[in-house]
Amino acid sequence: QVQLVESGGGLVQAGGSLRLSCAASGRTFSRYATGWFRQPPGKEREFVSAISIEWRGTRAYYADSVKGRFTISRDNAGNTVYLQMSSLKPEDTAVYYCAVEESYGSGSSLLKTETYDYWGQGTQVTVSS
Repeated sequence: QVQLVESGGGLVQAGGSLRLSCAASGRTFSRYATGWFRQPPGKEREFVSAISIEWRGTRAYYADSVKGRFTISRDNAGNTVYLQMSSLKPEDTAVYYCAVEESYGSGSSLLKTETYDYWGQGTQVTVSS
């Protein structure tokens, strides 16, 4: 059974940093794209970042709102993906979810929730002002 488990969330002051982890079990996902999404209170789930294996190599995608502040990476085995978040802002407060897709997706498809086949339970990130 496929399972994704996020960890690393918590409470941090504005300007601080957190590193989220997404650990996959049940299958090897090293060839597939992994995305991070977040859902702020009272709002819809939105794309944050994704990492995929494409013909040119590993490629990272970022939402404009986090570009330059967040960095996505994966371990060598490919079953853990990290989201390093720096210069956090109160508007980054949300439940953060990781997701994996099995379609070798790339490009704009990775920004869409419907692209992904498996989702974690989420981890809360709260940034105080």
